[in-house]
Amino acid sequence: MTTPSNRSPGATTPVVLISPAMAIGSRFYTPLVSAFTERGWLAQTLPRRGFEPDQPRASRTEDWSYGDEIDTIASAVRAARRDHPARPVIILGHSLGAQLAAGHELNFPGADGLVTVGGCIPHFRHYPRFGLPVAAGAALIPAITTTFGFVPEPAFGAPGARTLMREWAKMVLTGRPPFPAEHTIDTAALIISLEGDTLAPRRGVDSFARELFGADRATRWDYTRAEVPAGASNDHITWVRSPGPVVDRIVAWWSEQHHAHQPSSAIGHFG
Repeated sequence: MTTPSNRSPGATTPVVLISPAMAIGSRFYTPLVSAFTERGWLAQTLPRRGFEPDQPRASRTEDWSYGDEIDTIASAVRAARRDHPARPVIILGHSLGAQLAAGHELNFPGADGLVTVGGCIPHFRHYPRFGLPVAAGAALIPAITTTFGFVPEPAFGAPGARTLMREWAKMVLTGRPPFPAEHTIDTAALIISLEGDTLAPRRGVDSFARELFGADRATRWDYTRAEVPAGASNDHITWVRSPGPVVDRIVAWWSEQHHAHQPSSAIGHFG
């Protein structure tokens, strides 16, 4: 886990809790943590269970669920509020981490802000070619996990925990999230899509925004190829290696929230 450094103990800039993508450990997000630190914010990457050096990997005997991962976020939010009571808490969820962050906001006391990058409802119908390759892969998950007790390499998300991967596969096939969603999220939110993202296509991001978020509380931003600096990327994964434009947009969005004084003035546009 990346430990935040508090450059200004009396500051009231946010604490950002980063929830990683599927099958990506916390160390990958070091450039993102550094980018927030350079702007005077605190940032901490939460562990992605099974992909940290000090944690066991998924196996027949090591299993966990979406609910277990959401509990990790809840614990981190409580700790951030305890350790930095003057600072707002923002959850930044990337891909799977965005789904987990949404699950947290729907079922636990909310953070002060939520940012999602490449987060979507991965229903197979949102993908090209009628989503048939995605649906076929998801349909194999129950048989694979029954045979091996987990999802072994080189399959998508591997090594993947049996229960979490079955929940993910069911979401792919049904379009329903694997956590209670009895109301929409009322946390101020910035939902970031990445132009050309094949893992989180625009239709999936639109569904995620429309179905889980209150329109008057969410702001959308599409990080287009035209906005990518030379040598950088807006790829689903590698945007993290050169996160400056994303971090600048987050800082600007949070400033807009702060100066509005009324969070409900955030602009929602689900197109």
